[in-house]
Amino acid sequence: MNLVSITTTTSFNHEGRSDHKPRRSRSLQEVSDPEVRDDEVLIKVVATALNQADTQQRKGLYPPPKGANPYPGLECSGTIEAVGKNVTRWKIGDEVCALLSGGGYAEKVAVPVGQVLPVPPGVSLKDAASFPEVACTVWSTVFLMSKLSAGETFLVHGGTSGIGTFAIQMSKYLGIKVFVTAGSEEKLAACKDLGADVCINYKTEDFVARMKEETGGKDHTILNFNFG
Repeated sequence: MNLVSITTTTSFNHEGRSDHKPRRSRSLQEVSDPEVRDDEVLIKVVATALNQADTQQRKGLYPPPKGANPYPGLECSGTIEAVGKNVTRWKIGDEVCALLSGGGYAEKVAVPVGQVLPVPPGVSLKDAASFPEVACTVWSTVFLMSKLSAGETFLVHGGTSGIGTFAIQMSKYLGIKVFVTAGSEEKLAACKDLGADVCINYKTEDFVARMKEETGGKDHTILNFNFG
């Protein structure tokens, strides 16, 4: 059996009276183990992560895609417990992390092999649960689509968000000059520690004017992440 976390909805307050205000809470439920298809692996989940989409799904505002796992959880880490007959890269016992369409809030989840990643060196298996979403988002949008490359300038809004912190580190590793905005000196200091070159408090400074000053008016790539 597979223990999963589900959202339950009630229209009653704690005294049992209906107040017509639905309340959503999480509870545990036992379900059958996921079916593992030929191109999937079964992961025994060690840890999962909380994303904005999870909180929206809990409110009923972000339904899973058609045909996707109905349970929350868009990324996880753990140990491979079974592999489909077409899977060659992974074997039982491998420690991995994975990007999911759902199902991370469970003891076990079946994942297409193309969404499974190795745990990065120096990252614990538990911490790796928060790696897939930020890595795939930043890599696909900033480097594959926008083709940001060494020697260019990169502005990250919301520098201390999950996306922002990963974008700073990846960009610096690839030789890119990184500007960030954040709303407090504490957040700016955290960005600086991660390698950001120029840190701007958007509450006290015009970041557009500062960018023009620092770059001589040259174009730059912008990553806008508003949940930081």
